[in-house]
Amino acid sequence: MDIVFLRSLRIETVIGIYDWEKQIKQPVVLDIEMASDIAKGAATDRIEDALDYKAVSKRLKQFVGDAKFELVETLAERCAQIIREEFGVPWVRLTLNKTGAVSDADGVGVIIERGERR
Repeated sequence: MDIVFLRSLRIETVIGIYDWEKQIKQPVVLDIEMASDIAKGAATDRIEDALDYKAVSKRLKQFVGDAKFELVETLAERCAQIIREEFGVPWVRLTLNKTGAVSDADGVGVIIERGERR
């Protein structure tokens, strides 16, 4: 299994359970690993034959930027679902870090894996 990754994708979104959090945008940082057979893209040197990480990034920035969720768990699940369904990714590992959510910590969040490694 080959892995295409995105590291430290920072997106501003409305996320949180407190009333004040529902009124502002806060940063979340995504680290994503996606299963992809890179052989065809490597052979043809054509983006059409590869997992387009820029397209994944653009789609997630649009979705997360427009989203309003209370829980990081929900946001992470929806992001993983988009990656798997819209980009045909059989397995994804996604880390969602809500930076600044807890004082004296760099961040809090979740790490999820969905699908099957091949």
